[in-house]
Amino acid sequence: MFAYYFQLGLRSLRRNPALTALMVMAIGFGVAASMITWSVFRAVSGDPIPGKSSQLYTVLIDNRGPQYNSKGEPPEALNYTDATALVAAHKATHQTLLYYVAPSVLPGGGQSIPFIADGYATNADFFSMFDVPFEYGGAWHAVDDDGRAAVVVISHELNQQLFNGADSVGREITMDRHNYRVVGVTKHWDPQPRFYDVFSGNAFGDPVQLYLPFTRALDVQMDTAGRNTCGSNDAFNTGREGWLHSECVWVPMWVELADQAAATSYREFLTHYAAEQQRAGRFHWAPNIRLRDVNNWLAFEQVAPPESRISLMVALGFFVICLVNTIGLLLAKFMRRAAEIGVRRALGAPRREIYRQFLIEAATVGLAGGVLGLLLTALGMLGVGLLFEPEIARLAHLDFSLVVMTLLVAIVATVLAAFYPTWRAAKVQPAWQLKSN
Repeated sequence: MFAYYFQLGLRSLRRNPALTALMVMAIGFGVAASMITWSVFRAVSGDPIPGKSSQLYTVLIDNRGPQYNSKGEPPEALNYTDATALVAAHKATHQTLLYYVAPSVLPGGGQSIPFIADGYATNADFFSMFDVPFEYGGAWHAVDDDGRAAVVVISHELNQQLFNGADSVGREITMDRHNYRVVGVTKHWDPQPRFYDVFSGNAFGDPVQLYLPFTRALDVQMDTAGRNTCGSNDAFNTGREGWLHSECVWVPMWVELADQAAATSYREFLTHYAAEQQRAGRFHWAPNIRLRDVNNWLAFEQVAPPESRISLMVALGFFVICLVNTIGLLLAKFMRRAAEIGVRRALGAPRREIYRQFLIEAATVGLAGGVLGLLLTALGMLGVGLLFEPEIARLAHLDFSLVVMTLLVAIVATVLAAFYPTWRAAKVQPAWQLKSN
């Protein structure tokens, strides 16, 4: 009977072309507006590392005092002194510190024009903590961190640019006049938002091109290309060494903790560390620390642009209006067939068959509206840049999951909208229709 009713539904689309076109357009435009804004909202507010986000924590310690705090919150990163001390303590299963760099890369061979590449100075744990996939080779080892080795991991995109996509492990590239040996090439990896470096404003930046050891970057005096907040100019001395050992914050730090018990233990360690700094006379305030997992950190930093949420709410409101109009159009369409319903009921068809027929017919209307919505969504993706910043707009794309979701939303929403018109149709009295006809 489902196939039969589906055929009837397809025929009914041609029975009242104008009415059908109005319903299909209402559903198509409503679902397209919702899916376009949803694709943006999904990209900026989704979990960037599902399955592990509850085990990764950013570490914050108040190293400046209440006078430089915002609502009692410590700075959004660590200074060099605290970051290196916490890593040296090895109180977490895995731990990484990093800072944003933008070295000048000089390609080998006949290509000799240097260019700026975005990357991070970090340590070996970075890759295992954040599940970075590799195309060739792998990460460097902890001994390379200790030995300040001149090694580098490059991205798939940079490998294409420098070595035409070949296995480049063992080859060398020149960065800021120093040679580095390639030990690994990552596959395309660009978590959005870039949770591990919200501090530098790179949550939606272009894909990272390279990674090198934190210790090596300091050795060659590679400056940070990210934020460097110092609170007060009196908080540090002049010169690079003075800056390194000042209270300027510029080093995000992350730790991997297996469960809540481990997180509680590490939080206690941070409190004890801050208390030790207070007793040593470095801090003149009570310990003020934070340990936030990925999703809590993104929520605290309000990474998702407010316009994405507003646009989604407006689009959903428009979709609801479209569905209300669809209810009225379906009611008019179904009640025109009161005589047909009366005859079917007189011949013994139960009300559940009326429900089944008309809801399946509504589903065919929803399917047609979903197909139109897909076309409009694909076109709308081209205009997302008119509403959002370019780095946000590039994240919106029509993938398989969005195609399926568009069709399902259109069909399910239309079927739900059809319940009241179907209920009215099923209440038709056969005797009245037979007498009047």
